[in-house]
Amino acid sequence: MMKFTKQNFFALVGGIIIYVVDIGVDFWVASKYFCQGQYSWSILILCFRGISSLVTQIFSYEWFKNDWEGTDTGKLKWIFLVHLFHCGIFIRYWFALKYGCQAAFKLKSSGDASETDPSNFIKKQAIDAVTDINMLRVFKAFLETTPQLFVQIYILMQHGKTNCYQYAAIFMSFCGISLSMVDYQMSLQKSLPDKGEFCVPSKFMYLFYKLLTITSWVLSISLITLLSVRISVILLIFLWICGFTWTLKQCTTFCKSKKMEYLYRTVVGIILIFTFFNIKERRTKVCISIYYATHTVVTLGILFVYMFWKPSIIKEMHFTIVIILTILHLVLGIIFLVVYYKHFHPTTYCRPQACLDEVDGMTGQKDRVKTSRFQNFLM
Repeated sequence: MMKFTKQNFFALVGGIIIYVVDIGVDFWVASKYFCQGQYSWSILILCFRGISSLVTQIFSYEWFKNDWEGTDTGKLKWIFLVHLFHCGIFIRYWFALKYGCQAAFKLKSSGDASETDPSNFIKKQAIDAVTDINMLRVFKAFLETTPQLFVQIYILMQHGKTNCYQYAAIFMSFCGISLSMVDYQMSLQKSLPDKGEFCVPSKFMYLFYKLLTITSWVLSISLITLLSVRISVILLIFLWICGFTWTLKQCTTFCKSKKMEYLYRTVVGIILIFTFFNIKERRTKVCISIYYATHTVVTLGILFVYMFWKPSIIKEMHFTIVIILTILHLVLGIIFLVVYYKHFHPTTYCRPQACLDEVDGMTGQKDRVKTSRFQNFLM
């Protein structure tokens, strides 16, 4: 039976606060760089914010249009206007708070597991509203937060001096990635009926596996950027092309329109630069092994280049710390990955028919969209 608890409601409120604070920190950091005459960093940070906001507004409005298809067009015009001013996420938070408050504080369980039961219907509305928000936050985490984290770390390594606003930006980036990962797992658990129960250790294992591998990769890209910005850009573009091509070959069916589907695949290609996820309902052992083996080889290659090409740089204290952290995060991330998939992944304790990874979407199963948008999302 679906559940939406008081803890879920307070977590939702906390998410709103974090979202608003994150916006404030972005503009604060950008203004600091602008006042210091570092216009390129200021513009870059604002560009990440703007592109991320634009993409999330497009997806958010498209989902509203799909959900409200056949209803009053006046409402859709009002919704479009709100999204035009990049405030669509607040509308979604409003609906989530509205249904969440009813589900957590006003409803009593009737014991009926049917979705036609009024209490279960409200709970499903609350869960679906939160799920949509968490899906958008995953997009934001990899379109904005992770690139900003990369930029801030690169600036610190390039100049070797720190300021409080740089630490604040890095801290908020880590918070944004962490919360989006944890909330994503909670939504996945609630939205997919065949998923096994996720205990607290499972969430922490997944969180540390993602954070450590992403951090190691961001540090690696920052190191190669210090050697050559051109090589770094070429590498990132090449990785995006590989991810986008792989997504095309999977024939994803997440969106109703072809234009939105290609936008979705473009975003998936960007996410695949930083972390792995499954976009088809199949086992991922081979794919995930190849993915992180490639990341490991590239990371070690970057470190060897520093050792033989720029050995004098390694003697500097902050570079030594970064290199040690890169190796440590990579090793620990792989360990958490193996432990998670071996002992804590749902396939280790769910029933056989549910043991395939739930993911983006499958041809011929369009009715699943009506059940939960998350069932056409990613794992």
